[in-house]
Amino acid sequence: MLPLYFGGMGMYYGWATTSSIIIMVVSLIITIIAQINVKTTFAKYSKIKSHRGMTGRDAAEQILRYNGCSYVRLESIQGNLTDHYDPRSEVIRLSSSTENIDSIAAIGVAAHEAGHAVQYKEGYFPIKMRSALIPICNIGSQFSWIAVILGVAFSWPVLAYVGVLLFAFAVIFQLITLPVEFNASSRAIKALDESNILTNEEIKGAKKVLTAAALTYVAALATSILQLIRLLLIARRSNN
Repeated sequence: MLPLYFGGMGMYYGWATTSSIIIMVVSLIITIIAQINVKTTFAKYSKIKSHRGMTGRDAAEQILRYNGCSYVRLESIQGNLTDHYDPRSEVIRLSSSTENIDSIAAIGVAAHEAGHAVQYKEGYFPIKMRSALIPICNIGSQFSWIAVILGVAFSWPVLAYVGVLLFAFAVIFQLITLPVEFNASSRAIKALDESNILTNEEIKGAKKVLTAAALTYVAALATSILQLIRLLLIARRSNN
């Protein structure tokens, strides 16, 4: 391994390897901080019961009716904070930590998922773009690293950079996800206020929960950008 660190070419490989390790560590730290933040915030406001006694399911149903989305079904799903909206089946799946819980946190999360349903109903453009990118991102996530590694191993720069390009679509996907998630949270807070599901003081808590959740997507974008840089550094080796 020593030759990698001496001479012009060796110094480059040593620097690239060190940079890759740094990127991996920073990405891990960003992800851990975001996850800890959302879990602690959710746990805090899970202990505060709604003044009106509504559950997450109640809130989601009311918001859906209010926005003309009564056709969207609600189902249960296993896990903690595994809540999501499935646009193909037009179903909101609420986890055990949300569905029948009457806390501010549970109501905020359920309202957020109802916000996604409203986005699809109204044809919100960023969510259409995100949906269109999903097939490409699935391909990119499976083959980007393979393409880069093979490109470097066989000194095929074109193949290596194709791998980088495939991964770039994942970064674009994460970028488009940000306005989608922030908009869904904005819709949720507005609906909670206008429908009188939460009091003004409780809405402040729901905002904190949804902001913490949104920051996980910011962290995901930052991590994706760092990984793209890492892939680019690796791909450049195919030119040498």
